Amino acid sequence: MFNKYLDRYRNRGMFSFNLSNSFRYVCNAPADKSGVYLIYKIINQEKILAYIGSSGRKGKDGKLKIRRGGMKDRLINGYHPNKFGQPQRIKRHKAFPHQMKIENIEEIRTYWWVTFDGDNSDFPAVIESLLRNQYLSEHKKMPDWHQ
Repeated sequence: MFNKYLDRYRNRGMFSFNLSNSFRYVCNAPADKSGVYLIYKIINQEKILAYIGSSGRKGKDGKLKIRRGGMKDRLINGYHPNKFGQPQRIKRHKAFPHQMKIENIEEIRTYWWVTFDGDNSDFPAVIESLLRNQYLSEHKKMPDWHQ
């Protein structure tokens, strides 16, 4: 669905998480780079896009500001905006196992792309916005884990 936006990024990866392992351990996103990520939930062997996100932003000086810990830290320790019905924000590495039990999710697969490096200079938030707009245009709604 998003190939026209993401195929040009060579620095990319994927990792899978299930309840038998640690989200912190399996996350292979770079700790020193910024980019976009897509989080899919696998239910009854069906792959469903649950969230579109990014890490890194444009600083006041117009340059890329990489979050301390990069995309890896954003994925592991970032607060999930949906909160999954909880009154307070919960870090993803704690929220995802809980949500997997509630939704009977077999696995969470996260795909990531570095959008700003020696080969590309695309700000992550811009690419995230393009991906969200394409999804919204095709599905008339946002993925499940968006507010």
